[in-house]
Amino acid sequence: MLDTSRDHVPAPTEEPRGCLFALSQPPLMIFLAVIGCLLLISAVHDLFLL
Repeated sequence: MLDTSRDHVPAPTEEPRGCLFALSQPPLMIFLAVIGCLLLISAVHDLFLL
């Protein structure tokens, strides 16, 4: 008999996640916002108060 069934390779269920997925996480964004605010406050302090 002739085998007519074809091997079907299923598509991957999960796409590879990149940098934008990592930046969309709330704890990371809170951490980056705190670090950014500290840098901004220190820059303003150095420029205007010293």
